[in-house]
Amino acid sequence: MYDYLLYGKDNYPVDRALGDAVMREARQARPSALANRAFMHRAIRYLAEEAGIRQFLDIGTGIPTEPNLHQVAQDVAPECRVVYVDNDPLVLAHARALMASTQQGRTAFISADMRDPESILADPALRDTLDLSRPVALSAIAVLHFVSDLTAARKILATLTDALAPGSHLVVSHATHDIDPKRASAAASVYQKSNATGWVTTRTHAEIATLFDGCELVPPGVVRVDAWRPDGLVEVGCKGRAWVYGGVGRLKGAAA
Repeated sequence: MYDYLLYGKDNYPVDRALGDAVMREARQARPSALANRAFMHRAIRYLAEEAGIRQFLDIGTGIPTEPNLHQVAQDVAPECRVVYVDNDPLVLAHARALMASTQQGRTAFISADMRDPESILADPALRDTLDLSRPVALSAIAVLHFVSDLTAARKILATLTDALAPGSHLVVSHATHDIDPKRASAAASVYQKSNATGWVTTRTHAEIATLFDGCELVPPGVVRVDAWRPDGLVEVGCKGRAWVYGGVGRLKGAAA
């Protein structure tokens, strides 16, 4: 459905039907998805270009929609290495698209559930691709709202970031109901009634900000995704319409 909202080509009738149902309740669903994707591109480019990160661990990858994370990172530095993680068998079927790395870099795919972060860290493909003694950027883009308990979501991130070296960063985006609680609740209920998706828990700005506990936030902090370091390339019609907060943080104690 996310691919459909992004005007992608890798989606199915059930995805389009559910996406249309969500948009009937909240027209902001598509602008939010587009702005969220553009945020991911800018955040990854910042990490590769300005923060010097060359290793990325992406949780909740989803069906590939170009440009993918590794394409953004490797466009800046061809030697970047990326590990994608998802538990959806459809994503696994499309994983070859995620393996199309530059010759200098490398990509890998792990089939795992983020609710079991230990299994991600224990997967041989992770340590075969990434050197955890060097900085890694952990990204959790529009995925933690599928974890209904905030404490559990924070524990997932803590388990993963505890394994990362000084200089590592965290990127998170998360759906919110702050802007229009009534319509956000109606849109979320469409997910809840569907057998095709998991439970969606939108959260407040204050709750989403706690996901960055243990991090020094990169300015401008946790903001609506279209307002995070805008570069003029955010899709037309998205500005000020995203019901998603996002931010980038550097793990405290990490080298500048």
